[in-house]
Amino acid sequence: MNVVIPGNADPASSAVSARKLARKRLTVALILSAAMIAIYFGFMGLFAFDKPLLGTILMPGLSLCIVLGPLVIISSFALCLTYVLWANRVFDAGIRNLR
Repeated sequence: MNVVIPGNADPASSAVSARKLARKRLTVALILSAAMIAIYFGFMGLFAFDKPLLGTILMPGLSLCIVLGPLVIISSFALCLTYVLWANRVFDAGIRNLR
């Protein structure tokens, strides 16, 4: 009868699980980083190459640029929140399971 005592798991199995967890964390980090890069450079590209579009007046005193600029900043907070929630729910649980 095989009894698994916490902390005495098979080292080979733990190493594979740790690699999978690390790979999953890297994947999530790369996806969120790519999203932020796309958002930021998309906005900068519009700023550099299509100023008339960003100058579009949505209502008196409010242009498209004034709306999109803060949205870039808000999106960075949203992506950070996404990572924190994922890390708390998935990554930390995986770490606890490895111990």
